[in-house]
Amino acid sequence: MQIISEIIYVETEKGIGIYNITPQIEKLLHASCIQSGQVLVFSRHTTTALAINENEERLLEDVKVHLRKLAPESDKYLHNDLHLRKNIPDDEPINAHSHLMAMMLSTSEVIPVVDGQLALGTWQSVLFFDLDGPRKRTLFIQISGF
Repeated sequence: MQIISEIIYVETEKGIGIYNITPQIEKLLHASCIQSGQVLVFSRHTTTALAINENEERLLEDVKVHLRKLAPESDKYLHNDLHLRKNIPDDEPINAHSHLMAMMLSTSEVIPVVDGQLALGTWQSVLFFDLDGPRKRTLFIQISGF
């Protein structure tokens, strides 16, 4: 069995951003020559997440609206009391809402590989959520198989 580990970098925009990272994953998979196995995608940040769903513009806007309802930025959060927290960096953002949104989603996805292709359904894409942009984000990709 072969195991390949890679990093994908995503430059994000302000606010909630949803990015289709399927093409980057497919490029890494094709370069690996693995025909049967799986791809692990792991988000390396506490205010980001992953999901497999339809990459349709209006649906993605609905998702953003729904997330903002679940954890409104304007609500009062203890995490945002920076003056009461210890050992925080000078550039620490007010972002408790982003952490809460991320916890309602997932930090990883595993996609089967069949005949050298991601075994995604017709309308499925691997979506990366940055809930606290703009930032330079990293995603860990591990491809394993034969």
